[in-house]
Amino acid sequence: MELRVLRYFLTIAEEENITRAADILHVTQPTLSRQIMQLEDELGAKLFKRSKYCIKLTEDGLFLKRRAEEILSLAENTAEAISNKHKDIVGEITIGCTETHSMDSFAEKMSEFRKLHSGVSYRVFTTNADGVKENIEKGVFELGLVTEPVDTSRFETLHLKGKERWGALVREDDPLAQKEFVYPEDVNSRNLILPIRSEVRYILEGWFGRSFQDMQIAARYNLGRNVAVMVREGLGTGICFDLFADYEGLRFIPMIPPLMTGSAVCWKKNQLFSTVTKSFIDYLKNAD
Repeated sequence: MELRVLRYFLTIAEEENITRAADILHVTQPTLSRQIMQLEDELGAKLFKRSKYCIKLTEDGLFLKRRAEEILSLAENTAEAISNKHKDIVGEITIGCTETHSMDSFAEKMSEFRKLHSGVSYRVFTTNADGVKENIEKGVFELGLVTEPVDTSRFETLHLKGKERWGALVREDDPLAQKEFVYPEDVNSRNLILPIRSEVRYILEGWFGRSFQDMQIAARYNLGRNVAVMVREGLGTGICFDLFADYEGLRFIPMIPPLMTGSAVCWKKNQLFSTVTKSFIDYLKNAD
């Protein structure tokens, strides 16, 4: 078995689709199909169950997947250990980030890593969680810092310790600004400014309860800092997490019962990274 063919196999197993795997690997679909058929002939076993819409691993395929991951990891680590034995870690790491307080601790790790390896630099983009995931899939971002809840089933993830506190953002002249906490009945009849993402909508639906279906939605947003402008101009009450303490004329009021969400660093499974990116991931995994 060639390492190249094992990488082909793992990519198909991850994508569950020959066409997408071929695009990622930059080979033609017939070439990729032929390589997998030859691998199955070599092993004397069927590795995939094929259907009209996707392909799934057989029992033998699942076994090979586990072993292939071990083989490729060992091969890559061995090659890197030899080639980098007398080299400094240098290069650029591309990162997509959402708006989150966890960026504070993440940036601290970026700084610490660069102090260890002065030849490292970063290219950082800010977008929402869906944008981060999409660009990781496309290979535009190597790593992503995303706020939860978010579906990361197709990614490796490293969950961070910090939590985001959700609440209502209102103008200081709003009667609600006099409250210490906000309850569902305080806001369910107001014009609301809500997040676009469906995963967040589900957790908000749980907090609001039955009234969620009847709420008046004035706007939906994908980047939280735009909420402050809309609230300040009187469009509605913003439902967001607390990133806005420094906005003049506005007040953030925490939700009761409390609504907290976390953050995670994620990257594509089975991705072959540069030495600098892999080293940074290893550093994050081992950091306190």
